[in-house]
Amino acid sequence: MNINTANFATSAPDLKSCPKAVLPEFAFIGRSNVGKSTLINLLTGRKGLAKVSGTPGKTQLINFFDINRQWQLVDLPGYGFAKVSKQQRAEFNVAVADYLEARETLVHTYVLIDSRLPPQKIDQRFVTWMAEAGVPFSLVFTKADKQSSGKTQSNVAKFRREVLAGVTTPPEIFVTSSVSKEGRQHVLGHIEKLIKAK
Repeated sequence: MNINTANFATSAPDLKSCPKAVLPEFAFIGRSNVGKSTLINLLTGRKGLAKVSGTPGKTQLINFFDINRQWQLVDLPGYGFAKVSKQQRAEFNVAVADYLEARETLVHTYVLIDSRLPPQKIDQRFVTWMAEAGVPFSLVFTKADKQSSGKTQSNVAKFRREVLAGVTTPPEIFVTSSVSKEGRQHVLGHIEKLIKAK
Protein backbone atom coordinates (compact mmCIF):
# COMPACT_ATOMS: atom_id res chain seq x y z
CA MET A 1 0.00 0.00 0.00
CA ASN A 2 1.25 3.47 -0.91
CA ILE A 3 0.29 6.35 1.37
CA ASN A 4 -0.51 9.33 -0.84
CA THR A 5 -2.36 11.51 1.66
CA ALA A 6 -2.48 11.46 5.45
CA ASN A 7 -4.22 14.24 7.33
CA PHE A 8 -5.49 14.84 10.84
CA ALA A 9 -9.31 14.80 10.77
CA THR A 10 -10.66 15.34 14.28
CA SER A 11 -10.49 14.34 17.95
CA ALA A 12 -13.20 13.02 20.23
CA PRO A 13 -13.32 12.51 24.00
CA ASP A 14 -15.73 9.57 23.81
CA LEU A 15 -17.68 7.30 21.46
CA LYS A 16 -20.71 9.59 21.35
CA SER A 17 -18.54 12.47 20.12
CA CYS A 18 -16.81 10.47 17.37
CA PRO A 19 -17.40 11.64 13.79
CA LYS A 20 -20.05 10.01 11.65
CA ALA A 21 -18.83 6.51 10.82
CA VAL A 22 -18.23 6.26 7.08
CA LEU A 23 -14.75 4.96 6.21
CA PRO A 24 -13.24 1.73 7.58
CA GLU A 25 -11.21 2.41 10.72
CA PHE A 26 -8.01 0.82 12.03
CA ALA A 27 -7.11 1.62 15.62
CA PHE A 28 -3.71 1.70 17.34
CA ILE A 29 -3.29 1.40 21.09
CA GLY A 30 -0.61 0.43 23.58
CA ARG A 31 0.95 1.01 26.94
CA SER A 32 2.04 4.61 27.44
CA ASN A 33 5.49 5.34 25.97
CA VAL A 34 5.41 2.27 23.69
CA GLY A 35 6.21 4.36 20.60
CA LYS A 36 2.71 4.72 19.17
CA SER A 37 3.16 8.19 17.67
CA THR A 38 6.47 7.14 16.14
CA LEU A 39 4.83 4.08 14.57
CA ILE A 40 1.94 6.14 13.17
CA ASN A 41 4.43 8.57 11.61
CA LEU A 42 6.38 5.62 10.19
CA LEU A 43 3.29 4.01 8.66
CA THR A 44 2.01 7.23 7.11
CA GLY A 45 5.41 8.53 6.06
CA ARG A 46 4.59 11.88 7.73
CA LYS A 47 7.17 12.78 10.35
CA GLY A 48 5.05 15.14 12.42
CA LEU A 49 1.55 13.75 11.84
CA ALA A 50 1.22 12.27 15.33
CA LYS A 51 2.89 14.28 18.08
CA VAL A 52 5.82 12.41 19.64
CA SER A 53 6.20 13.32 23.31
CA GLY A 54 8.62 12.45 26.06
CA THR A 55 5.69 12.59 28.47
CA PRO A 56 3.97 9.19 28.79
CA GLY A 57 0.21 9.24 28.33
CA LYS A 58 0.13 12.41 26.22
CA THR A 59 -2.72 11.16 24.00
CA GLN A 60 -5.96 11.53 25.95
CA LEU A 61 -8.42 11.88 23.09
CA ILE A 62 -9.47 9.53 20.29
CA ASN A 63 -7.66 11.00 17.28
CA PHE A 64 -8.76 10.34 13.69
CA PHE A 65 -6.51 10.60 10.62
CA ASP A 66 -7.77 10.35 7.02
CA ILE A 67 -5.51 8.09 4.95
CA ASN A 68 -5.71 8.15 1.13
CA ARG A 69 -9.33 9.26 1.53
CA GLN A 70 -10.04 5.52 1.79
CA TRP A 71 -9.67 4.65 5.47
CA GLN A 72 -9.08 6.19 8.86
CA LEU A 73 -6.23 5.54 11.25
CA VAL A 74 -7.41 5.96 14.85
CA ASP A 75 -4.92 6.87 17.57
CA LEU A 76 -6.33 5.72 20.92
CA PRO A 77 -5.19 6.90 24.38
CA GLY A 78 -2.47 4.69 25.81
CA TYR A 79 -3.03 2.65 28.93
CA GLY A 80 -0.69 2.81 31.87
CA PHE A 81 1.16 5.83 33.13
CA ALA A 82 -0.82 8.85 31.99
CA LYS A 83 -0.50 11.70 34.50
CA VAL A 84 -4.17 12.48 34.93
CA SER A 85 -6.61 12.35 37.81
CA LYS A 86 -8.31 9.06 38.71
CA GLN A 87 -11.58 10.45 37.39
CA GLN A 88 -10.03 11.43 34.05
CA ARG A 89 -8.30 8.05 33.74
CA ALA A 90 -11.59 6.22 34.36
CA GLU A 91 -13.29 8.42 31.77
CA PHE A 92 -10.86 7.86 28.94
CA ASN A 93 -10.51 4.14 29.67
CA VAL A 94 -14.29 3.82 29.46
CA ALA A 95 -14.20 5.85 26.23
CA VAL A 96 -11.62 3.47 24.75
CA ALA A 97 -13.60 0.39 25.81
CA ASP A 98 -16.79 1.86 24.35
CA TYR A 99 -15.04 2.65 21.07
CA LEU A 100 -13.45 -0.79 20.74
CA GLU A 101 -16.66 -2.66 21.57
CA ALA A 102 -19.24 -0.55 19.76
CA ARG A 103 -17.74 1.46 16.88
CA GLU A 104 -19.43 -0.01 13.81
CA THR A 105 -16.74 0.98 11.30
CA LEU A 106 -13.80 -0.33 13.38
CA VAL A 107 -12.27 -3.11 11.28
CA HIS A 108 -9.18 -4.04 13.28
CA THR A 109 -7.07 -2.94 16.25
CA TYR A 110 -3.28 -3.05 16.50
CA VAL A 111 -2.01 -3.48 20.06
CA LEU A 112 1.54 -2.17 20.44
CA ILE A 113 4.06 -4.00 22.65
CA ASP A 114 7.60 -2.83 23.52
CA SER A 115 9.82 -5.55 22.05
CA ARG A 116 12.60 -4.83 24.56
CA LEU A 117 10.59 -5.92 27.59
CA PRO A 118 9.42 -9.27 28.95
CA PRO A 119 5.61 -9.62 29.05
CA GLN A 120 4.10 -6.84 31.17
CA LYS A 121 1.04 -7.49 33.33
CA ILE A 122 -0.76 -4.45 31.97
CA ASP A 123 -0.31 -5.70 28.38
CA GLN A 124 -1.44 -9.17 29.42
CA ARG A 125 -4.61 -7.79 31.02
CA PHE A 126 -5.42 -5.67 27.98
CA VAL A 127 -4.82 -8.46 25.44
CA THR A 128 -6.93 -10.86 27.54
CA TRP A 129 -9.74 -8.30 27.67
CA MET A 130 -9.57 -7.78 23.89
CA ALA A 131 -9.80 -11.53 23.27
CA GLU A 132 -12.70 -11.95 25.71
CA ALA A 133 -14.53 -8.96 24.21
CA GLY A 134 -14.20 -10.48 20.74
CA VAL A 135 -12.45 -7.41 19.29
CA PRO A 136 -10.27 -8.42 16.27
CA PHE A 137 -6.67 -7.44 16.94
CA SER A 138 -3.03 -7.98 15.99
CA LEU A 139 0.14 -7.35 18.00
CA VAL A 140 2.81 -4.91 16.84
CA PHE A 141 6.15 -5.19 18.61
CA THR A 142 7.90 -1.80 18.48
CA LYS A 143 11.47 -0.50 18.94
CA ALA A 144 13.13 -3.56 17.39
CA ASP A 145 16.06 -1.38 16.30
CA LYS A 146 17.06 -0.82 19.93
CA GLN A 147 18.30 -4.39 20.45
CA SER A 148 19.47 -7.48 18.57
CA SER A 149 17.08 -9.45 16.38
CA GLY A 150 17.65 -12.49 18.59
CA LYS A 151 16.56 -10.60 21.71
CA THR A 152 13.44 -9.33 19.94
CA GLN A 153 12.48 -12.83 18.75
CA SER A 154 13.10 -14.22 22.24
CA ASN A 155 10.74 -11.65 23.81
CA VAL A 156 8.10 -12.24 21.12
CA ALA A 157 8.29 -16.00 21.75
CA LYS A 158 7.97 -15.42 25.51
CA PHE A 159 4.90 -13.25 24.93
CA ARG A 160 3.36 -16.02 22.81
CA ARG A 161 3.94 -18.59 25.56
CA GLU A 162 2.93 -16.51 28.57
CA VAL A 163 0.17 -14.26 27.21
CA LEU A 164 -1.31 -15.85 24.10
CA ALA A 165 -1.47 -19.46 25.31
CA GLY A 166 -5.09 -19.04 26.41
CA VAL A 167 -6.24 -17.04 23.38
CA THR A 168 -8.46 -19.20 21.16
CA THR A 169 -7.49 -17.48 17.90
CA PRO A 170 -3.89 -16.21 18.22
CA PRO A 171 -3.44 -12.75 16.69
CA GLU A 172 -1.08 -11.96 13.86
CA ILE A 173 2.25 -10.55 15.03
CA PHE A 174 4.31 -7.78 13.42
CA VAL A 175 7.77 -6.54 14.41
CA THR A 176 8.58 -2.90 13.59
CA SER A 177 11.47 -0.46 13.65
CA SER A 178 11.21 3.26 12.98
CA VAL A 179 14.91 3.33 12.04
CA SER A 180 15.06 0.49 9.48
CA LYS A 181 11.33 0.78 8.61
CA GLU A 182 11.04 -2.96 9.31
CA GLY A 183 7.43 -4.11 9.40
CA ARG A 184 5.97 -0.99 7.76
CA GLN A 185 4.84 -2.68 4.57
CA HIS A 186 3.68 -5.77 6.47
CA VAL A 187 1.30 -3.71 8.63
CA LEU A 188 0.10 -1.60 5.67
CA GLY A 189 -0.34 -4.75 3.58
CA HIS A 190 -2.45 -6.27 6.36
CA ILE A 191 -4.66 -3.18 6.43
CA GLU A 192 -5.01 -3.26 2.64
CA LYS A 193 -5.98 -6.94 2.73
CA LEU A 194 -8.66 -6.27 5.36
CA ILE A 195 -10.06 -3.32 3.37
CA LYS A 196 -10.35 -5.48 0.24
CA ALA A 197 -12.02 -8.26 2.22
CA LYS A 198 -14.82 -5.95 3.38
